[in-house]
Amino acid sequence: MEGRVDLEPTPFLSLFAAFSYGITSMAMVFINKAVLMQYAHSLTLLTLQQLATTLLIHFGKVMGYTKTKAVNMPTAKKLLPVSVFYNANVAFALASLKGVNIPMYIALKRLTPLAVLVFGFFRGKSRPSTQVSLSVIFTAIGVVIAALGDFSFDLHGYTMALTSVFFQTMYLVLVEKSGAEEGLSSVEIMFYNSLLSLPFLLFLIIATGEFPHSLAILSGKAYSFSFLVILVISLVMGIVLNFTMFLCTIVNSALTTTIVGVLKGVGSTTLGFVLLGGVQVHALNVTGLVINTAGGVWYSYAKYQHKKKIPRKVLSEEEQLKNTN
Repeated sequence: MEGRVDLEPTPFLSLFAAFSYGITSMAMVFINKAVLMQYAHSLTLLTLQQLATTLLIHFGKVMGYTKTKAVNMPTAKKLLPVSVFYNANVAFALASLKGVNIPMYIALKRLTPLAVLVFGFFRGKSRPSTQVSLSVIFTAIGVVIAALGDFSFDLHGYTMALTSVFFQTMYLVLVEKSGAEEGLSSVEIMFYNSLLSLPFLLFLIIATGEFPHSLAILSGKAYSFSFLVILVISLVMGIVLNFTMFLCTIVNSALTTTIVGVLKGVGSTTLGFVLLGGVQVHALNVTGLVINTAGGVWYSYAKYQHKKKIPRKVLSEEEQLKNTN
């Protein structure tokens, strides 16, 4: 009898990866917003998060807590686009959070599936199902209606959020492709991403004029215990978010990571009305956010139904042994 070895990850690992990414991603929005309300230098904050990630993984390897392959240039060159798009996404997202309230920020980020579909269309992928297309349109309509009722409308913040959506789409696809081709673990991709980010981010904080002014302000705030606590939590959660995001994308897919991002927005939108302020409740605003959220849930359901119809890829033991030789 020919044995069969399933290439799919275990259901528990898939569920854990998706759930942990959703919770971490939701928490990170509020943590970053809290930091930026006291410290507006978003690029410096991102640089500190990436530096903390790089040092943690490096010392973890030195101490024997993590097992990662040695850094090599061919892999670094292939993962450089991933790092660039990731940092562009986060940088623009942080910039948008300075001027956009959390519910509207989440609504705008829910346009990522629309960007994914448009990107797939230009790549010549098959036409999406009617349910998927309608749910994406529904989500976009919700954003427009919510924006009309957003009395705290910030054009710069909206532009930053929409730009972030574009870069998020690009890096999700690239992470999935790089992880599959290189056989790297989520920790290894996270290390490459953080290490490659530092020169790029250092150039940006100097070119934009944040440095050294941002460090002077940071030194002045070092005497505020409450700010230091929030900052440390932000740095730690930045590491956790990177890990769970890459893990979810590699274990599941870029599409699953996008869907989880949409679903976690349901809770974030609700909490956004009562935490950290900045939201002026209006009928149009609430209606648009409800439509946007419903469209996101509909999209996730449609994609889940579509994925169930795709046969799982399996290999025989003989084929697996042939691939490992």
